[in-house]
Amino acid sequence: MRASRLVTLLLLLQTRGRLTAAELAIELEVSERTVHRDVDALSESGVPIYAERGPHGGIRLVDGYRTRLTGMTPEEAEALFLAGLPGPAAELGLGTVVAAAQLKVLASLPPELRARASRLVERFHLDAGDWFKASQPVPHLAALSDAVWGSTRIAIDYERGDGAVRRVLEPLGVVLKAGIWYVVARVEEQIRTYRVSRVVATEPTHERFERPDDFDLAAYWAESAAAFERDVPRVEVIVRVHPDGLDRLRAAVGHAVMRAAASLPDEDPEGWAWLRLRLDYPEEAAGVLLSAGPLLEVVSPPEVRAGVAATARAVAARYVDG
Repeated sequence: MRASRLVTLLLLLQTRGRLTAAELAIELEVSERTVHRDVDALSESGVPIYAERGPHGGIRLVDGYRTRLTGMTPEEAEALFLAGLPGPAAELGLGTVVAAAQLKVLASLPPELRARASRLVERFHLDAGDWFKASQPVPHLAALSDAVWGSTRIAIDYERGDGAVRRVLEPLGVVLKAGIWYVVARVEEQIRTYRVSRVVATEPTHERFERPDDFDLAAYWAESAAAFERDVPRVEVIVRVHPDGLDRLRAAVGHAVMRAAASLPDEDPEGWAWLRLRLDYPEEAAGVLLSAGPLLEVVSPPEVRAGVAATARAVAARYVDG
């Protein structure tokens, strides 16, 4: 434990320059007295570290001193640092590991690249989730990722909508797509994809399996996504929407559907816009469109319009007194 703390202390000073004992104590979650003892230990081991007294004093390394604990080239370190996703790493149970790795990566960079990496992190942030959608709880993601890493079978209870089913997976990889986690696994000699948020229980078996030598996760996912886009059932719907209802419609159907929507030239007497939308899963279209509220009307096809009306009547009936 102390050895790890000494390395972190050294990297903090190399990355940030002068720091006070109080600042180091906060970073390391120890007392200032422990910080001074650690500084003495580093000095006795030959590290050129010293403390400056006074209002502008602090603990620092001799100018020009650099540790090479990471063993990375500057180019490799910068690429790795800029590729980090702390949010998904935290869901995988690796949040503190990523933070420590980023510190080591920064320490490995020469000053000019270190400044560039810091500026990029200050100015660019990747949020993989959609607007207005809460992130799905994934309490079993860490257990699944452990099984992926160790090539061990894991039993899961998976919610399919009509109840939970038991499956024993040979997990081959995890994928984060638009804020949603998936696990790709072999089940009964077939490779399938499961949404991690629908896993309601896990039971590691600690039984190892042989991972297919020719399995390429990225290639499988690209092919699977293309097949989904090609084969998913869709319905084309024409709607009229009040200008004030566009945001509600976007929240209901998603940004991708709205980007692909076609505007129809129509002289609407109320000034509403007419749009042609393509929605996945026709049986869900009525409920999705009803959620857009009263500022939207489904024009066609008749079956979707009738579905919206029937759903609206059923909802209204719930609130009729007596």
